[in-house]
Amino acid sequence: MTIGARPRAVLAALGTLGLALTAAVSPASAAGGTPTTPTQLFNGYRNCSTDADRPSYRSAHEGLVVMGIPGTTDTSADPLMGVRYQVWPVSDPTQVTTVARDRVSPGFEAPVTLPASALADGQTYAWQARSVIGDAVSDWTAPCYITIDNTRPANAPTISSPNYPPEGWTEGGEPVEFTLGANGADDVEGYEFSWQQDLPVIGVSIGEYGIPQPVDPYENTKYFKRADTLGGSATLKLIPPSGSGPMTLWVRSLDRAYNGSATASYRFYVGSAGPTITPSVPNPEFGEPTDFTFRPDPGLQAKSPVVSYSVQTVGGRNDRTFEIPADADGTATTRLTLDGEYGESLQVSSKSANGWVSDRTWWGVSYDTTPTVTSAAYPENGSSGGAGVPGTFTFTPKVKDVVSYTYTFNNGDPEVTVPAAADHTASVDWTPPTDGWYDLTVYATTGSGLRTASYDYYFTVN
Repeated sequence: MTIGARPRAVLAALGTLGLALTAAVSPASAAGGTPTTPTQLFNGYRNCSTDADRPSYRSAHEGLVVMGIPGTTDTSADPLMGVRYQVWPVSDPTQVTTVARDRVSPGFEAPVTLPASALADGQTYAWQARSVIGDAVSDWTAPCYITIDNTRPANAPTISSPNYPPEGWTEGGEPVEFTLGANGADDVEGYEFSWQQDLPVIGVSIGEYGIPQPVDPYENTKYFKRADTLGGSATLKLIPPSGSGPMTLWVRSLDRAYNGSATASYRFYVGSAGPTITPSVPNPEFGEPTDFTFRPDPGLQAKSPVVSYSVQTVGGRNDRTFEIPADADGTATTRLTLDGEYGESLQVSSKSANGWVSDRTWWGVSYDTTPTVTSAAYPENGSSGGAGVPGTFTFTPKVKDVVSYTYTFNNGDPEVTVPAAADHTASVDWTPPTDGWYDLTVYATTGSGLRTASYDYYFTVN
């Protein structure tokens, strides 16, 4: 069962196959061999039930796809075969409808569609299949039993919560307890739920040789919960998708054929309870290792101890998200080197032992890492000098440990890198070849290899 994705295209195409709906079916063109009873029987892409007291429930608005793999004793060749299917209401075995699929390769599923006109809502049917090679036929398979259910549950489910009241604000910190009810629909088998309005689609993957791979959707506890009895209720404990703000759970009931009811919703609000972020110094410097301490919200810590933090860096050279464990008191400390050219921020959330994830707390710092540029001959934004008149340009850092500067006059010119002096400054002499407007672009590099932001110094040569 593939949850969240529609069935593969092959499923949708099955209803368009050419079928022979007749009282007597013409056999397919065939090679030698003796036909054997089909295997791998499915109806509506779910497993065949051979127990008359426990039929499979399927909807059949546009007919019902049944299938089986034909067999033959001739394993040395690859003859084309046929499969014959017949279906009848359990209450009247004389009303037989026969459907055939011709020219099928042995070992592959041979699907056909039982017509909707032969399948009444609420009725139980038996169907079986046999392999056909020329005039030879195999034994019939044991009957498969299905009950047709084309009617979805009459009412949307009820939703209640004892610890998160509807439309109210709650501090949060513990899973939300929900009780889902059938609201009078006595054929409800279970419930489908999600924090998003578009609920997942129940589909079936198709494996090798066209064999369906059905699974029980209720095994996926992220989206499904079976009712405690047919038409009964179900209880859930869920962690909201985010730590604070408005939350809405969407729920619909499912009957045994997976027909879905109308969708109900339950909205509530969770207060903000993110961790605190404290750097070891008030204003961490660019490129300098700094310790950061994270402390949990006291309310969250009291309900369930914080066991870890998720830390995301934003704006640095190599942004990343990582987890760090918390100490017994819920705090944690990590050392970070902030290297964003224009600043950097942290986004931190806590995770409690009961699975609760808080909303994110934001902390950030801004930097101006651009070098300072000065020139007596060619002042910034001024007009002076002339073609062939040399000038000296001095670069001064705003950050520590600068070891070099890289510059270019006018975009597109080759870059030039010069070392910094002991005081971390540098001076370059340059003579303009022509008059006109110039753009000097320069950035610095630190001893640890960090590059600063670039500065553009504009001037005009007379």
